[in-house]
Amino acid sequence: MAWVILVISGVLEAIWATALGKSEGFSRPIPTIVFGVALVASMGGLAYAMRSLPTGTAYAVWVGIGAALTVTYAMVTGDEPASWIKVALLMGIVGCVVGLKVLH
Repeated sequence: MAWVILVISGVLEAIWATALGKSEGFSRPIPTIVFGVALVASMGGLAYAMRSLPTGTAYAVWVGIGAALTVTYAMVTGDEPASWIKVALLMGIVGCVVGLKVLH
């Protein structure tokens, strides 16, 4: 169950990171609210997962999922230019996250 919560928390990290950028310094209310709710839920899930997973593994998986999804979303929406090298590097992050799960 901790792994499921951790993955959901990683997705929520991508949501709050994206909302933070779209909040324009907390000047836009809807993205600011999304940021706050997703941040609290993401941190809560990470904390829950760390009750049974090693801190280093849980944190690396959480930030890896969040980072990969944040960049992927930005490339898909056109907010950030996409390239084959970025895609390859993102696949490396995802591979490392899967490797941490497999080795656990």
